[in-house]
Amino acid sequence: MPHHPGVRENPAASSLAFARREARAQGFDAVGVAPAAAPPGAARGLARFLGAGWQGTMGWMAEKADRRADPAILWPDARSVLMLGMNYGPRDDPRDVLARKSAGAISVYARNRDYHGVIKGRLKLIAGRRPARAAQMGVAGDAKVFVDTAPVMEKPLAAQAGLGWQGKHTNLVSRDLGSWLFLGAIFPPLDLPPDAPGQDRCGSCRACLDACPTNAFPAPYRLDARRCISYLTIEHPGPIPREFRAAMGNRIYGCDDCLAACPWNKFAQAAREAKLVARADLAAPDLAMLARLDDAGFRALFAGGPVKRVGHARSLRNVMIACGNSGDRALLGAVRARLADPAPQVRGAAIWAYARLAPEEAQEMARGERDGDPQVDEEWRFAAEPERSGEKS
Repeated sequence: MPHHPGVRENPAASSLAFARREARAQGFDAVGVAPAAAPPGAARGLARFLGAGWQGTMGWMAEKADRRADPAILWPDARSVLMLGMNYGPRDDPRDVLARKSAGAISVYARNRDYHGVIKGRLKLIAGRRPARAAQMGVAGDAKVFVDTAPVMEKPLAAQAGLGWQGKHTNLVSRDLGSWLFLGAIFPPLDLPPDAPGQDRCGSCRACLDACPTNAFPAPYRLDARRCISYLTIEHPGPIPREFRAAMGNRIYGCDDCLAACPWNKFAQAAREAKLVARADLAAPDLAMLARLDDAGFRALFAGGPVKRVGHARSLRNVMIACGNSGDRALLGAVRARLADPAPQVRGAAIWAYARLAPEEAQEMARGERDGDPQVDEEWRFAAEPERSGEKS
């Protein structure tokens, strides 16, 4: 907007127009404004989630719950919340790789650079330019930026800002971009005109609920993270509970089934940001290769991406489960090698995979094995007496 001497600009309208232009220039696909107040029902929903224990081992979700529910408590100087979305839509259906049993399935968002760095850097550029523009209009104060790591309820705020609505899978759904949006927030010390909240358009559809391999949705709009493959492969620190292992299939990091099933994805577009487009070597990596990686190889392969953050041992645990589900006896050598892995969670998962791929051989070996770690010894007992598990190889 050109500046005309003697003409008093509306600070809010001018700042918002400036922010929208900057957001588009930085590659964001959706921009909206919400009040700096608790979104309706957000605090109640969070309390219900935590009260049921659905957060599992994610204790950080209960910390500062009051701040999480209300942006005005998190940052008292905030007068509005500018919500931004960046599309990371895949070029192909991410469920296609599930049929390739000897390859690993990595969630769409984790097949290239870590989105936290990509998004936060862009938000800082926008927020850093806004104060200079605001100062021209006599408006002082700094803005804060947040991307998924602070106690901010991005999805309810994005719905309040009109970017979409929270679907029955609890994720944001956009009429224009489907379910594939990374979210970021800027908290400016300026009253910006809010956008109309997004309207729920799920109707009677339950495609996302029915798509979940582990029945992680107790009801529409409610998620028990303890049953979610994304939680189990990324956040859960110990052995994968036996009841979910077969359902994991070849998913080694995250799960996109509920997102991919959403009919609104017919409007989705492939990501424009190069750093969010899937790397060819991470679209369907070979399980045998992943199983043989040492720590240095793991760090090199996943450098700069989200998978690296879970660490080599947790990643190997997931790979061993996928090997066990593959039915591919060619993976037996890689599985046997991990029976002596330093990490108990890897050894335990390798025993399970061994018993799935070569049950009689594993049963014979199990009769004389004692590990010393209680959870690993329990895996050997199940291998020795497969009828105890109720599983079928």
